[in-house]
Amino acid sequence: MENFKMNRSVVSKSTFEEADDHVTFYKDKTPLERLNYASFIINSIFNVTPESKVDRKVTFARKHVK
Repeated sequence: MENFKMNRSVVSKSTFEEADDHVTFYKDKTPLERLNYASFIINSIFNVTPESKVDRKVTFARKHVK
């Protein structure tokens, strides 16, 4: 994934309402296709591949009461 580069030659212009309307894109997709899209988005956010192991370290922060 580290060699992945966004293709910037393809550009589309849309209004904010059109860009925010995810329902029309996913409406005609099957549940399996939607799951594949969600998996791809999650993997790209956390910079992992489906074959890599899950990091089991839990990291959290909380506000201590005074």
